[in-house]
Amino acid sequence: MIDVLLRTLPFFALIGLGYGAARSRFFSEDATAALTKFVFYFALSAMIFRFAATLSFGELFDVDLLFGYLAGCGVAYGVATAVAVMRGQDGPTAAVEAQCFAIGNVGFLGLPMMALFFGEASIAPMMLILSVDLVVFSSLIVILINLGRGNGITLATLWRVVRGLLANPMILSITAGLLWSGFALPIPDPAAEFLSLLAGAAVPGALFAIGASLASKSAERVEVALWLSFGKLVVHPLCVAIGVLWLMPVDPYAAKIAIAASALPIAGNIYILAQHYGIAPQRVSAAILISTVLAVLSLPVVITWVSAL
Repeated sequence: MIDVLLRTLPFFALIGLGYGAARSRFFSEDATAALTKFVFYFALSAMIFRFAATLSFGELFDVDLLFGYLAGCGVAYGVATAVAVMRGQDGPTAAVEAQCFAIGNVGFLGLPMMALFFGEASIAPMMLILSVDLVVFSSLIVILINLGRGNGITLATLWRVVRGLLANPMILSITAGLLWSGFALPIPDPAAEFLSLLAGAAVPGALFAIGASLASKSAERVEVALWLSFGKLVVHPLCVAIGVLWLMPVDPYAAKIAIAASALPIAGNIYILAQHYGIAPQRVSAAILISTVLAVLSLPVVITWVSAL
């Protein structure tokens, strides 16, 4: 486990560097927003396209992994929702807390980290997991919030979901890459070099941006934030393990990737949703910060465990 911890430290050191730069005001909030936009729309998109362009649809679409991962996430979602209801939370708040339980930082942190520990073969299952998170759960939370507020599932709600999916550069990059691969199109050398240069900025830029964004997170509602962090770092990987090892047994290698990916800290985009809808942004903010800090120790434990499976 010490070896795994040492190999994850550079990732978290880059996050810490970004946090320190923003906390000291050397890196402003506007600079953080600009860096995040660059990584999200350009560098990370280039990296995802390069990965997807080397895959076939058959490699990406593993039905057993899809349903095993969905089953595990569904159980975690249910646990979070049940506890929130028992605590007297309303429907929209329960939906946001459930999202914290089930959605990790797969795009910015998970893709490069899983490739480091499990090799480039991890890209296909990670792409599937990222697609499920983006398509299923990003849509689900919008629907649940509107239902919880008594708005029902209107055409406007459905259009908001579709528009969000169509505007997401990660989904567009995966789709474009698979189409490129499906038509067996070559990538000309200048284009390949361009993509390589741009994708090279994705990992350090994403990790620095994660840290810089954490500097603006508050530590309010610590008790609830600790519960949400525990749910994401412990309950979620256990539920996914049950899903991919017992409920819907998958290839052992894919199972390792899914369990390790589910142990990633809470995704930062949940805070954006919580802030946009005005639903518990403080507890989400604190949960993202706490789960990222705790993941320095918890993630190596999970990776060590699954490596021995």
